[in-house]
Amino acid sequence: MTQYVYRFGGGVSDGGKGDKNLLGGKGANLDGMASIGLPVPPGFTITTEMCTRYYEDGQVFPDSLKAEVANGIAHIEGVTGKKFGVAADPLLVSVRSGARASMPGMMDTVLNLGLNDETVVGLAAISGDDRFAWDSYRRFIQMYSDVVLELDHGAFEEALEIAKEDKGFTLDTELSAADWQALVKQYKAIVQDQWGKPFPQDVHEQLWGAVGAVFGSWQSERAKVYRRLNDIPADWGTAVNVQAMVFGNMGDTSATGVAFTRDPSKGDRAYYGEFLINAQGEDVVAGIRTPQYLTKVAREAAGAKPLSMEEAMPEVYGQLAKVFDLLETHYRDMQDIEFTVERGHLWMLQTRSGKRTAKAALKIAVDMASEGLITEEEAVARVDPSALDQLLHPTLDPNAPRDVIAKGLPASPGAASGIAVFDSDTAEHRAELGEAVILVRTETSPEDIHGMHAAKGILTARGGMTSHAAVVARGMGRPCVSGVGSLAIDAKAKSFRVAGREVREGDIITIDGSTGEVMVGEVATVEPELAGDFGVLMEWADKVRRLKVRANAETPLDCKVARSFGAEGVGLCRTEHMFFDAARITAVRQMILAEDEKGRRAALDKLLPEQRGDFAQIFEIMAGLPVTIRLLDPPLHEFLPHAEEEFSEVAEAAGVGIEALKRRAAELHEFNPMLGHRGCRLGVTYPEIYEMQARAIFEAAVEVAEKSGAAPIPEVMVPLVATRRELELMKDVIDRTAKAVFAEKGRTLDYLVGTMIELPRAALKAAEIAEVGEFFSFGTNDLTQTTLGVSRDDAGRFLTTYVDKGIYARDPFVSLDIEGVGELIELAAERGRKTRPGIKLGICGEHGGDPASIAFCEQTGLDYVSASPYRVPIARLAAAQAALKKG
Repeated sequence: MTQYVYRFGGGVSDGGKGDKNLLGGKGANLDGMASIGLPVPPGFTITTEMCTRYYEDGQVFPDSLKAEVANGIAHIEGVTGKKFGVAADPLLVSVRSGARASMPGMMDTVLNLGLNDETVVGLAAISGDDRFAWDSYRRFIQMYSDVVLELDHGAFEEALEIAKEDKGFTLDTELSAADWQALVKQYKAIVQDQWGKPFPQDVHEQLWGAVGAVFGSWQSERAKVYRRLNDIPADWGTAVNVQAMVFGNMGDTSATGVAFTRDPSKGDRAYYGEFLINAQGEDVVAGIRTPQYLTKVAREAAGAKPLSMEEAMPEVYGQLAKVFDLLETHYRDMQDIEFTVERGHLWMLQTRSGKRTAKAALKIAVDMASEGLITEEEAVARVDPSALDQLLHPTLDPNAPRDVIAKGLPASPGAASGIAVFDSDTAEHRAELGEAVILVRTETSPEDIHGMHAAKGILTARGGMTSHAAVVARGMGRPCVSGVGSLAIDAKAKSFRVAGREVREGDIITIDGSTGEVMVGEVATVEPELAGDFGVLMEWADKVRRLKVRANAETPLDCKVARSFGAEGVGLCRTEHMFFDAARITAVRQMILAEDEKGRRAALDKLLPEQRGDFAQIFEIMAGLPVTIRLLDPPLHEFLPHAEEEFSEVAEAAGVGIEALKRRAAELHEFNPMLGHRGCRLGVTYPEIYEMQARAIFEAAVEVAEKSGAAPIPEVMVPLVATRRELELMKDVIDRTAKAVFAEKGRTLDYLVGTMIELPRAALKAAEIAEVGEFFSFGTNDLTQTTLGVSRDDAGRFLTTYVDKGIYARDPFVSLDIEGVGELIELAAERGRKTRPGIKLGICGEHGGDPASIAFCEQTGLDYVSASPYRVPIARLAAAQAALKKG
C-alpha cells in the first residue's frame, strides 16, 4: 500500500529523506530541521502524490488515508501531551500547503484548527489567558470561513473594524477577552447567515475540510497564474503539512517573525527580517500590522523607534542567530525562515531557500563561493538566468529632478514610471494596450498576481519588507514600495491622497524600490553598470559554457549594447528593418511598385549606399566577429503606401501616375502574406533585390577591413528556403556579386552563404539543402508558426487556455516546443551534418534568450544561440548552466 503520510518532530521521522518531490519543500525542510535537532513543533506531511490522486479520483480521499492521518494526529498528541478535540488540554494544529517549488502566498493556510465552543474554554483555562483564547478562536473562524467555506471575508473584517471603532481603538491588541468573545458570536452569526449552517464544531470535520481546501488551492486561479509565470508544472501538486500550533500571541513574551539569513534585496551578509510581539504569523505577512525590525542596526538605519527583536528579546534573538548560521551551513544557501516565540521559547516553523532579487542572487552566489561554502560552478548554477533581466535595464538618474510626495519601505529594488491604476484587472487591461502601469493597492493579496505581473511596479499603503507585495515583487523582478502609511487610497474613486496632493487613475507616477520614494511624474533614467559581482559570475559562466552567444541586432545602438553585454557576433541582422526608415521608405516603395527590372534597379541604386552604410557601422562595432545578415524577408505588402499623400510621393519619385501605382499595389495584394510572396521567393522573382543587398554587404565588409585591419566575417542568410534549388539560385547571385566586388576592390574576404530553416520542409530536406548551404540558422519564430499552424500575432487569444489545460507545457512562442519544433531541429541538424560535417548551426528566434530553449540547443549540439541585446547575459548564463547540467 502506498504511504501518503510522513511524520516528523519529537525524535520521530518516517523518512522521505528530504525528498521535495514527495514531501514538498516545506515538509522536506521541516523534517530536515527536526533531524538536526532544531526546535520544530511535531507534525506530519500528506504527500504530493496524494494531491495527484485526489484530483484523479474526483477530489475524494481514499479510505486508507484516514487511518494514516489518525496515526499522524496520535503522533502529535504523544509528543505534546495534548488531545485533539478534548477540552481539558486541547491540541490545536496548523494546516499549510507545501509545493516542491516555493509559491509564496499562492496557496491556502489554516491556523488554530481544533477550536470550538468547548475547546476554547479549555484553552483559556490551560493558558491562563482568556483574551488569547478568544482571540485565537475568532482568528480561526475568520480564516476557516474564508479558506474552507469560501465565505466573504470582507464581512468579518467589517465586523472587526466596527468593534474597534465602537471602543475607540485602533489596534486589534487593544480589544479585551470580552470583546473577542462578543466578536466570536458575531462571526458565527455571519457563518450561519452566509453558509446556511452553523460553524463546524467537530474538529475532525474541520481537519478534513482544511486538508481538502489546501489541495483545492493548488488549482486556484492565482496558483495557476503563478505556475504559468514561473514555469511550474501543474502535475507536481502540493503537499499538506499538519503541525502542532505554537502561539506568538500569548502576551509580551511571545512573538512571531519572518527572517532571511542574508539581505534578499541587496545580498549583504546581514540578518534581515521583521517580527511582531503578541501576534501570529499571518499578521506579519498580510501587512495587517506594521512589524518591527529584527536587528538593532536595521532599526537605527530606518530611524524606527519600536525596539528590534535583538533589543526587546536578546536571549531568544541570540538563539535565533545561531539557528540562522546552522541552517545556512546545512542547506548551503540563503534561507527564508519563519519562527514563533511562545512565552520565551523559540520554535522553528519553516525554512526554505529564500526568494531574492537578481542583484542579491549574484552577490550571494559570488560571496558564498568566495567563502568556500559552494564552488564556482555551483554559484553559476544558483542564479536564475531570467532574473538577470532585472539588472539589464535603466534605473533612475540620481541627478534628475524628483517631485517626491511620499516615502515607504524599499521592498524590491529598481525603479519604474507609469500611470497609476488601482485594481489588477485594470492593470492587466491597460498593460495589454501597451501602457506602462503602476499598481497601487492598500495591500496586495494572492488574487492580485495577474495585475502585479502586468504592472511595471507596485505601490502599497500597508505591509512590511516581508509582506505579500514585497516577496512576490522581488520574485518577479518588479520594483515595489510598500508600507506607505501616509497614502490614503480610495479604491472606488480610483485615486489616492498624500501630503495634500491627489493622484487619480491615469496620472503618471514613479516609484523607486531601492529608496522607497514615490514621485509624481516621470523621472529620467540612466543605463546600468554591469560590473562587480555580475562581471565575476559572467566570467565563471564563460569558463564552462560551450555555446557561443550572439545578438539579434541591426542598429548601431543595438550592436553596441550587445557587445557591452558580451555578444560574440550578430546572429540575425534583419535588413528589412533598415528599409522602414522614413528617408528610405519612398525608394523602397518605388522599387516594389516598379513595373519592370529597369524601374526596380533605379530604386535599388538609391538604396545601395544606404544599405552599405548600415552594414559598415555594424561591421565596425563587430570587428573580427561573425555577422549573419538576413536578406529581405517580409512580404512586400508591409511596405506599400496606404494614404493618398504616400502614393503621391512615390509617384513623383518614380515619374509615374498615381492610378498606375494604385493598380500595381492592388496586383501585389495577398490573402495570406505570411505564406505568400516573401523571403527567398522575392529573390527568385526579383534577383536584383538580393544582388543589391549582397553588393552592399561585400562593399561594406571590404571598406571596414581596409580601415580597421580587422576583417569582418559576413554570413549571408537566405530566408524561407524550402528547396535546394531556391538556395542554389540565390547562392549563385551572392557568389557572383562577391566575385565582382572583390575584383573591383582588389581584395577578397572570407564569407559564408547559408539559410534560415523556418519551414518544416526545409528541416526534412536539410541533407539536400546542406549541399549548398554552409550554415543553418533556425528561425524558431516562423518555424513554430509553420509547424503548429498558429500565428504568434493572434495566438494570445487562446494560448493561455492551452497552457492551463496542459495542451502545451508553456507558450511555444516563449519557450521552444521541444516535442514538435525541437524534433524538426534535431532532424535537420542530423541530416545537415551528414551531408556537410562541421556545418555551423544556430538559432536566431526569440527562443535564443529563453533558458529552457538554450538547454535544448546545448543538448542538440548547436554552435550558437542568438538573442536580443538585453538578453545576451541571460543566454550566456543559461548556456553555462546547460553545459554544467549536461556534464
